[in-house]
Amino acid sequence: MGEQSVRFQNQPVDVSGEFGRQENHFFVADSAVSFDAASSAGHILWKGMALRQRVSYHQLTLQLEDYRVWEDVPPGEYEEDQTLPFRVLPVAPGTLRVRLAARPASGTPPSSPMLVAEPGERDPSWEVEDLGDRVVWRSPCGSLSLRRSPVRFEFRDASGKLLTATNHLSDSKAVVNTLQIPLCFVRNASNLHRHVAASLALAPGERLYGGGESFTRLDKRGQRLVLWAYDAYSAQTPRMYKPVSFLLSSRGYGFFVHTSAPLTLDVGHSYDAANVIYLGDDVLDLFFFFGSPREVLSSYTALTGRSPLPPLWSFGLWMGRESYRSEREVREVARRLREHRIPCDAIHLDTGWTEKPFHNDFRFSTTRFPEPERMISDLRKEGFRLSLWQFPYLHPNDALHKEAVDRNYAVLSANGRPPVDDAVIDLSNPEALRWYQSLLRQLLRKGVAAFTADFGEAAPLSGLYHTRQGGFHEHNLYPLRYNAAVAEATEEVTGESIQWARSGWAGSQRYPLHWGGDPEPTYGAMAATLRAGLSLGLCGFSFWGHFIGGFSAPSPPELYLRWLAFGALCSHVRCHGHPPTEPWEYGGKFAERFRKVVELRYALLPYVYAQAALCAGRGHPMIRPLFFAHPQDATSWLVEDEYLFGEDLLVAPLFSEDHERDVYLPPGAWISYLSGEAREGGRWHRLAAGKEVPAVILVRDGAAIPRATPAQHTGLIDWENLELAVFLAEKETAEGSILLPGGEEPLPLRVELREEEPVLAEDPLEGRVKWSLVRIGEGTGSRHPGI
Repeated sequence: MGEQSVRFQNQPVDVSGEFGRQENHFFVADSAVSFDAASSAGHILWKGMALRQRVSYHQLTLQLEDYRVWEDVPPGEYEEDQTLPFRVLPVAPGTLRVRLAARPASGTPPSSPMLVAEPGERDPSWEVEDLGDRVVWRSPCGSLSLRRSPVRFEFRDASGKLLTATNHLSDSKAVVNTLQIPLCFVRNASNLHRHVAASLALAPGERLYGGGESFTRLDKRGQRLVLWAYDAYSAQTPRMYKPVSFLLSSRGYGFFVHTSAPLTLDVGHSYDAANVIYLGDDVLDLFFFFGSPREVLSSYTALTGRSPLPPLWSFGLWMGRESYRSEREVREVARRLREHRIPCDAIHLDTGWTEKPFHNDFRFSTTRFPEPERMISDLRKEGFRLSLWQFPYLHPNDALHKEAVDRNYAVLSANGRPPVDDAVIDLSNPEALRWYQSLLRQLLRKGVAAFTADFGEAAPLSGLYHTRQGGFHEHNLYPLRYNAAVAEATEEVTGESIQWARSGWAGSQRYPLHWGGDPEPTYGAMAATLRAGLSLGLCGFSFWGHFIGGFSAPSPPELYLRWLAFGALCSHVRCHGHPPTEPWEYGGKFAERFRKVVELRYALLPYVYAQAALCAGRGHPMIRPLFFAHPQDATSWLVEDEYLFGEDLLVAPLFSEDHERDVYLPPGAWISYLSGEAREGGRWHRLAAGKEVPAVILVRDGAAIPRATPAQHTGLIDWENLELAVFLAEKETAEGSILLPGGEEPLPLRVELREEEPVLAEDPLEGRVKWSLVRIGEGTGSRHPGI
């Protein structure tokens, strides 16, 4: 007997394998045979080909060669070559939409939950010109040339520089022509499904970023990204909780593959000069964006949506573990937090709040939480919100399992019958969605402030869904539907859009916020967590956090503090994982150091909140790689272990037991947040972390950072008396922004240096805020007030 291939449930689907199977029939893009300028649509001739074995020097290779399917049927009955439609539509000044069909008619694109709205007619900033041998679309942002024969789509920037182009079979210069896959599609021999491979040229030195919350190297050049939502159980594998079909190039462009089907991005992994999109669908719907990283991300999020600004309290500390199991335990944690004067705004109940831990009946345990509403009310009086864990699966012994199955609210098995094991709530079913949200709303009405939307990555591939689609298209959409369900129910009751979601897909950024899964308590996992956050941020996710100290085992004390310093300088701050997570469990000295780091966070909340509003409005991430602000600086594209926190702060966490590390500073002067010492940018420095805050923190020269006196929770922050820290090394003016609670948008702050004293050039909050101005960066090395 031959070997049996065993496939486990929910294993990632890598469709690139279909392009190496000899039994499949290949169709290679040959020429554009028609085009209508009025509709920007035409047809492409795809030549039928096959993979042929060639033997040489005791080795087999596969070549693409001409192939006839039928020899004995009437002409035209089963065509070897196929003429299929395409369309190019400029949808915004810096955005083009290219649709290539591997089927006779692609039709009108269906409404998509990934997009905020279906793009309308052609953007007027673009002009189209038919030059005979090619068609050219031009705008002030860039251009696209479609060469008719051989067919090739060439994308250029505003200066005319070639950014990338589709690869034709004739472009292959290798001895074997399949090494550089051309623009093509295959017809699967086992089911006659069609899959597209869009092959784009890569330039020497080009770098690609994004792809979702990827834990691997930040630069995806040389990697293969299998985009399939998956419970990674780790922060150190290629698996992703939140894959996103978006990439950003160092050459000044980005692209988004609009699909929920499985797809693989081979970013120069199989062939260095080709970036290949292997798509498990028969229509390639590609959005191409021109511009700098900032411009590309704003264009992408204008299409797929931006994160609303979460409530102010959510930017405070969240304290939790796996898990608090009684009302007495929760009240004790709240008491100890205030006793140790550790600022905190939320306490999270994980898997232990229901009668049977890990079973999800959406009811507090009556034996261990006898008066949940009173507990929640008492916590709120002390400045604490309550967060609850839940998930959209029902174990066979869960009380709601039978109800979900009887009402047809669960995803059906491949045989059309209800599931026997775990029931996955079918959130594509409007009735099931309303039922699930009603379970959430009853808890929110008791005073619960937010939910952890755990899991969501296991919608069955073999399942049957209400949409009449299979798991091939619904699996990756499930996290997006799940995120939306929790966010909408929460906002309906509380008026606030907030959750902690683990899974995600393109568009999930509209439903903040997300966290980085279950990392190991190691320095390696901490570094990988940062890479994941930066990658996800480059896919339009403004707000993101992580389990400080790791999840799967107790965190060593020093690692926990260093991870806390990293977490305190991200958009959101959450302690969670295998106990202990409470600082007093590590001793009094540790708790004091813990408090100092959290107080730094609360002192910076006026800066954090203003930056959050700016990011929400622009579709930019709160934490971003150095190149996001310095795209012209070549070295900034190489750094993956430090980041910018908003516009003005640079953070370099400690990823080892050393107390100092090498830090690259982008061009311009930078000033230590903790000592005031100025450093020259555009070079590397060996820098020590602060004694109380174990991270290297620097501030851009010319930044005006609003700060508050640390309070026990965000509701006690004195917004009427703020300090404005002005960081000046070489500049004479400083700029920043401020957003007060209840404000609609950040207001600009501008400070001028007059006779060595900083003075507000214009006070946008005159009469509402009393400012204390502090100048930092004179090179004295002294510590400034409040730290």
